[in-house]
Amino acid sequence: MRESLPAIAQIVIAATAAYAFAAYVLGHGAPLLAATVTISSLGLVRDARPRLVLETVIAMLIGILIAEAIVFVAGIGWWQLALTLTLSLVVARFVAAPPAFAIPAAIQAAIVMVIPTSVPFLRPIDGLVGGVAALLVTALVPRSPLRAVTNEGAAVLAAFDGAAATLVQALRRGDRVRAERGLTKARALQTPVDAWRAGIESGSAIARISPFLRRQRTEFERQERIRGYLDLAIRNLRVIGRRVVYVCDDGVARPVAADLLAELAAGARLIAESLEDISYEPAAREAVRVVAMRLDPAALAAGRSAVDQNLIGALRPLAVDLMCAAGMPAADARAALPRV
Repeated sequence: MRESLPAIAQIVIAATAAYAFAAYVLGHGAPLLAATVTISSLGLVRDARPRLVLETVIAMLIGILIAEAIVFVAGIGWWQLALTLTLSLVVARFVAAPPAFAIPAAIQAAIVMVIPTSVPFLRPIDGLVGGVAALLVTALVPRSPLRAVTNEGAAVLAAFDGAAATLVQALRRGDRVRAERGLTKARALQTPVDAWRAGIESGSAIARISPFLRRQRTEFERQERIRGYLDLAIRNLRVIGRRVVYVCDDGVARPVAADLLAELAAGARLIAESLEDISYEPAAREAVRVVAMRLDPAALAAGRSAVDQNLIGALRPLAVDLMCAAGMPAADARAALPRV
């Protein structure tokens, strides 16, 4: 409920303003659609990007116009309702593929068909007023998503740390069961990463049009850089996880690989701190760079099998991704690795 309060305030302000404008400025007797279009286009979801709000408004206006035309030509009745819904859904699906585009069109068309009015083609104006109010309030009374986006990023990095820690324990003990558990945790990271990306995209879109959130654009760009490289790091962690499962099949502990992965995970924890305080980024870069400079499979796994050397080698791209996530240029990150 607390998280929804900004969205609730935004909806109430927009719907009330749209209704008041249509009723007292335009003189419409019952501007129902001015309120319903506003409420439906904004919604309670945090992803209130201007483009998505505009798409929803367009969908509803399509439904309203189709319904008004049928009411004007054929009147109101059960078969007119069936025809209105059919045309609204067909036209909306033709215009845009997402199912979420068609349903609002059908709902507003049904409202027009069921609730009669004495003045034809008045309700499209109400719908347009509601749509404009929704877009204006998106820019002027924005839902600031930065805190929620930062929390999502912190949750992703915490889950990354948990997966890495389980793999480290598996390497220290030669425990295949624990290694499989760590791999499962690594595989589960994609969903929160995708949610983080959606939050960043939504916040960036709102910040571009809102004069009150314009200063947050740089922070959203920084978080997108971290998220993009962390996404690659997670993919590499899954590769490492599969190799850990394989090498732990013999039950032999591998403390060198465990220590290296633990140190990389410590660098990732500093990246998590940098979400709140950018001053942690240099420390994160240096922490990972120190590990990266030692990632020579031939030296660290001398006398061991090719499997052990491959495991050490799999840590190299992970180190590069973490350094880039902490703000190091990709060329510098790759240069930090020893030649092999």
